Amino acid sequence: MATKKMALIATKGTLDMAYPPFILASTAASLGWDVQVFFTFYGLQLLRKSLDGVQISPLANPAMPMPVPMPVMVQMLPGMEAMATMMMKKKMKSKGVASLQELRDVCLELEVKFVACQMTVDLFEFETSEFIKDVEYGGAATFMKFAGESDVCLFI
Repeated sequence: MATKKMALIATKGTLDMAYPPFILASTAASLGWDVQVFFTFYGLQLLRKSLDGVQISPLANPAMPMPVPMPVMVQMLPGMEAMATMMMKKKMKSKGVASLQELRDVCLELEVKFVACQMTVDLFEFETSEFIKDVEYGGAATFMKFAGESDVCLFI
C-alpha cells in the first residue's frame, strides 16, 4: 500500500490561521503520511525564526468570541490587536493547546517538508536568513508536482 500524501497551502500569517496548517500537518505526519506545506504570501510569516510577532485581529474576525462584547470602533483602537492576541494565547494555554512554536517543532520532527514560495520571498524582498533553516525554496511548479500526487490537498 502506498503512503498517503497531504499537501497544504498556507497563505495567512495571523494567529488564528497559523494553527490549522501546523495541526493538520503534524496529525497527518504522525499517522505516517508524507506531508508538504507550501507557504506563500502572508503565510511566510510562519517560517520566521521567531513566531512571537504572530497576532490575531479582532477587527477582521467577527466570528471570534471575545470575553467582553466590543463595538467595531473599540476594536480599531491602538493596542486592541495585542490585547486580543494576549487573551487568545492565555486561553489556549489554559486549555492545554500547544504553542505555534511547539506545533512547528513537532512538524519538523515528523519530517513535514516546508516549502517557501520563492516568488513571494523575492516579491517582499525577504532574506532567507529571516527564516528557520528547515525550509526549502521553490515556485508553484515545485509544489504542484507533490500536490498533484497527494491524496488530500488543502488551501488555508
